[in-house]
Amino acid sequence: MLNIVLFGPPGAGKGTQSHHLIQKYNLVHLSTGDILRGEISNGTPLGLEAKKLMDQGLLVPDEVVIGMISNKLDQNAAAKGFIFDGFPRTVAQAEALDQLLTSKNDGISGMIALEVDEEELQKRLLIRGKDSGRPDDQNPEIIKKRVAEYTSKTAQVANYYQSQHKFYAVKGVGSIDEIFGNIVKVIEELTK
Repeated sequence: MLNIVLFGPPGAGKGTQSHHLIQKYNLVHLSTGDILRGEISNGTPLGLEAKKLMDQGLLVPDEVVIGMISNKLDQNAAAKGFIFDGFPRTVAQAEALDQLLTSKNDGISGMIALEVDEEELQKRLLIRGKDSGRPDDQNPEIIKKRVAEYTSKTAQVANYYQSQHKFYAVKGVGSIDEIFGNIVKVIEELTK
């Protein structure tokens, strides 16, 4: 099974590249935000627990998120693999994900990190903000904070996968097709 953690700061192109990877490799996209909303709207026990916490302004604990991911993996048992988007964000989450996948006789194939410098991210997000109307993509100060938060909190997750020899950096600048081609090269190495 091909299980990819797609990593990168806001504006790196994860959504665009996920779409291409799903089509080429027939993978299931696992976005924790989408999973959370789905579990809540379906009224599952984990969804109800998450909603109760969110209504109090609290973060959903890792165990609940991992439980939801486990449900999604089980619902898609025939899948050729998964793209994990927005998860893991901490080393504790990466360890929990490894334990979950090991319990299902599986594992992460690799983390692919789209690397884009801050100036380029700033430009991309401001354009996206104009096109999409997202207020968080229209304010340069908010963009700086989001990129800084990503850098400070997720660098340790990259180190975690580096220590397992599963970290692959891909330059996230160039045409969409060029970037995708570089990601495909990494995946071909992973699947040899």
